[in-house]
Amino acid sequence: MFKKMLIANRGEIAVRIIRACRDLGIKTCVVYSEADRDTLAVKIADEAICIGKPHPKESYLLLSRILSAVEISGSDAVHPGYGFLAENADFAEACIEMKLTFIGPPPSFIRLLGDKLQAKKTMAEVGIPVIPGSDVLRDEEEAKAKAKAIGYPVILKACAGGGGKGMKIVKEEKEMSSLFQKATAEANSAFGDSRLYLEKLFSPVRHIEMQVLVDNYGHCLLFPERNCSIQKSFQKVIEETPSPGMKPENRKLLQEWVRLFVVKTGYRNIGTIEFLEAEGNFYFLEANTRIQVEHPITEEATGTDIVKTQILIAAGEKLADKTYEPLFCSIESRVTGRTNGKINLLSLPGGPFVRIDTHIYSGYHFSNLYDPLLLKLITRGVDRESARRRMVSALKELRIEEIETNQEDLINIIESERFIKGNYQIEYNDSSSLQ
Repeated sequence: MFKKMLIANRGEIAVRIIRACRDLGIKTCVVYSEADRDTLAVKIADEAICIGKPHPKESYLLLSRILSAVEISGSDAVHPGYGFLAENADFAEACIEMKLTFIGPPPSFIRLLGDKLQAKKTMAEVGIPVIPGSDVLRDEEEAKAKAKAIGYPVILKACAGGGGKGMKIVKEEKEMSSLFQKATAEANSAFGDSRLYLEKLFSPVRHIEMQVLVDNYGHCLLFPERNCSIQKSFQKVIEETPSPGMKPENRKLLQEWVRLFVVKTGYRNIGTIEFLEAEGNFYFLEANTRIQVEHPITEEATGTDIVKTQILIAAGEKLADKTYEPLFCSIESRVTGRTNGKINLLSLPGGPFVRIDTHIYSGYHFSNLYDPLLLKLITRGVDRESARRRMVSALKELRIEEIETNQEDLINIIESERFIKGNYQIEYNDSSSLQ
């Protein structure tokens, strides 16, 4: 087992990894920027090293500073969390070159699946259905021709994209030129890669994702689906598992597709394969080579510690093939901050089957410099309605003063008739947002 884990991240995920390491008897070192010196992860880690100024490019995205922290701390493993360098193949390779264990898939998979178009081609070769679309677009004229052949509406996507950046919905040809230019600029700014491709836009759809863990010997843990269809501006807001209305045969189909991907490509460690459910069919959307923000609902629904298992896999532990069925229903709400400032009071909800993953506390100075996420509120129940009621109660009990949050919006969604019935879907209403 590892002696010390360097956590190359911040916020609630850093706290979550520290707790998993404690369970395994692994000492921890967390890196932090000058803006994060008072965060909870810095307070509870065995060691903390400042790696630079607040801007991510001068701290959390600076490979040399993080690798220096590895040497200073004497760490023998690195966990990247999510975001920042979590899906940076160069970072993973640098860790391996330093004879460190990188807690995640091999760099070759990070690189392959990080290119959204190459990931799509890989899935098609495996035999998984993909959304009709184009190859890399040379210019806006080719984009117009491809869109006309596929049929409007379409969506422009960045090849190196993620998180909604570089994505633009194009409803008709006259919009293409301006939106193509905007998407190109956005992709270049966000990823340093301006390449775009386009896909047919289905609406309404459901966003369904499948979690998988694979040991170094190819043994596979397959989990029930997560429904991530409550989104705003391409960002997930509420997730739940299992997906309401999911037929057992469809769950089995998706799990078998994921197993097929693992077997045919030799994938290892952790991954999430995302699908769109449209017009009664499922299509591959993208793959993520890291722990997901919403992993807690899978943990609550199946009784599995995903972060700890990910570390054990990296340490060489052998697992047995297993396909999980949901034991419980679980829902996660992402509580985010809309204003910066000091949290004068934090009063967290409690009671059976209520979980909070957070890095904040009373007296903490919150800034959305990196991420507006304040905490993740997770509930579970023997059925969906009990998990839903528990979530409403927990959200109403939660108090965060004196900053503005999305708490009331979350309550309104979870108390809405569409959510109660479980028949909600993603509907694309305009070229810039996903409601």
